[in-house]
Amino acid sequence: MRIAVLGGDGYCGWATALYLSHRGHDVAIIDNFIRRQWDFELGVQTLTPIRPLPERLRAWNAHTGKSIELLIGDVTDYEFLAEAIREFRPDSAVHFAEQRSAPYSMIDRRHAAFTQVNNVVGTLNLLFALREFAHDCHLVKLGTMGEYGTPNIDIEEGYIEIEHNGRKDVLPYPKQAGSFYHLSKVHDSHNIMFCCKAWKLRATDLNQGVVYGTVTEETALDEVLINRFDYDEVFGTVLNRFCAQAAVGHPLTVYGKGGQTRGFLDIRDTVRCVEIACTHPAAPGEFRVFNQFTEQFSVLDLAHKVEAAGKKMGIAVQIDHIPDPRVEAEAHYYNAKHSRLIDLGLQPHYLSDSLLDSLMNIAMEYRDRIDASLFLPQVNWRNPRNDRHRQLGSTKPSISEERRPRARALADD
Repeated sequence: MRIAVLGGDGYCGWATALYLSHRGHDVAIIDNFIRRQWDFELGVQTLTPIRPLPERLRAWNAHTGKSIELLIGDVTDYEFLAEAIREFRPDSAVHFAEQRSAPYSMIDRRHAAFTQVNNVVGTLNLLFALREFAHDCHLVKLGTMGEYGTPNIDIEEGYIEIEHNGRKDVLPYPKQAGSFYHLSKVHDSHNIMFCCKAWKLRATDLNQGVVYGTVTEETALDEVLINRFDYDEVFGTVLNRFCAQAAVGHPLTVYGKGGQTRGFLDIRDTVRCVEIACTHPAAPGEFRVFNQFTEQFSVLDLAHKVEAAGKKMGIAVQIDHIPDPRVEAEAHYYNAKHSRLIDLGLQPHYLSDSLLDSLMNIAMEYRDRIDASLFLPQVNWRNPRNDRHRQLGSTKPSISEERRPRARALADD
């Protein structure tokens, strides 16, 4: 198949592009490198060293003899995106090209507005480009389990049968997004569903859980191909943060009670799920929703798992409970269905002790790159910093401005 991977320089996108190329698909990456820019803006760096994308692609070609096409541009630029779709003529378009951090979207008004414009407009542009230039192309869109929130009933896969006043219907599952980022994903889902109905496009929404893991068969070929390991409080995931904290002897920062429960999956399952969706496309006019995760854990469950892994390595791991900066229930019911991808052939990788040991070993290998000042939360979801300080007449800088000198130093390096 010809598969365009939008956002192919990011964490999920990079692993997916390599995997699909390795499996014999003709792959093009569409990206504007903004994920790297956000690191500079925040004054952070991924734990693993990430080389320039052209260098990564040359290394991939040298190891496999396979080429991945690179189209550089912004998905919010419709003329660019439409030309890219018209030129590459994809059978599937895998859409990762969004700002994917809930904390980033909650920093202040500017970051909230950027997130919604980037994500919603970028997706709208893609829908219009597919309608005009690749109408039969199957859109595989990365959604998020965060669209559902944490309802006190089971979470179905996208739709729920409702009986009301003696009548029944199957309706989209109610959405209870918890951040401006998650709200952008809800808007995406509604727009995609409408375009499938109105224009007979075909689309699959992959409502993904939290992804862990750095190594896939493809990224293991060369350190130049290594994937991201984000551990900071804005873009880092909770398991990565705990592993990095354990590696440098910092207490694991559990937000509140730690009962926040979510779906999780291995990066190797992410790439396989995308291929399954591509090779089993939705029908024209169909908007499918798959819940893409394999296991459920609470934050405190993960902390105890990292504590046990550290003990095996001779590392004394301490767990601290700190005030939760987010607006969320710290203990709740959570039971989400996730059978449709397994029915189509997914064979899950589970969070085993050996895999957790691997994550800890990566954290230890690159521990000299860990900046412990990035662990503690600085984004307060109840009081977005810039807007709140403007109301108070404060001149205190935003999180971006506070870290800008460090960002300049990283750029110089």
